Amino acid sequence: MSCWMPGCPALSMCRGLAALPITCLERAKDLKTRLGTLLHKPELGHRIGTSSKLRLGSRRRDSSQEVLEWRESFDQLLKSKSGVTAFHTFLKTEFSEENLDFWLACEDFKKTRSKTKLASKANRIFEEFVQSEAPREVNIDHETREITRKNLSGATSACFNEAQAKTRTLMEKDSYPRFLKSASYQDMTKQATSRGISKRSHT
Repeated sequence: MSCWMPGCPALSMCRGLAALPITCLERAKDLKTRLGTLLHKPELGHRIGTSSKLRLGSRRRDSSQEVLEWRESFDQLLKSKSGVTAFHTFLKTEFSEENLDFWLACEDFKKTRSKTKLASKANRIFEEFVQSEAPREVNIDHETREITRKNLSGATSACFNEAQAKTRTLMEKDSYPRFLKSASYQDMTKQATSRGISKRSHT
């Protein structure tokens, strides 16, 4: 229905379109047609889906290899975020996760640059993990505990080094071998190995 009233927006729009050169209108129609064709191309969606599947498959292969690398050394396990998570879950079953939590807290502590934050973090870590009767006391000898206490008077990024090293050695010699023998890790390695065999059979 046409509009004859003065000032009508529809009338103004029609006049504006009429004033445009024919070439502009044709280009606009052509652009609309091309966009519609591109958005409805089935092969485009197929390419995107295939690309996503390839990336997902790559991540799965990487994670499978990573799981198998955890048994190579304790360092390999600690370098892996998923490895640390799996190890932490295992330690919870043995009620000894405080050792790993302390080690991780020390790693984070070393990254602190502010001297004020360094001192407050040092006291918090000491009170939570190191001092006698701490709520999450780690298993270190009296001498190491006292050395760490003295280090707090002039807190540096290295003040927990000795206590952290003792805790790491304890986990490596005691908890880590049991983790590798645990049912949970054995299941993970079986799954990782089966994915590797499946991959080779399809190549």
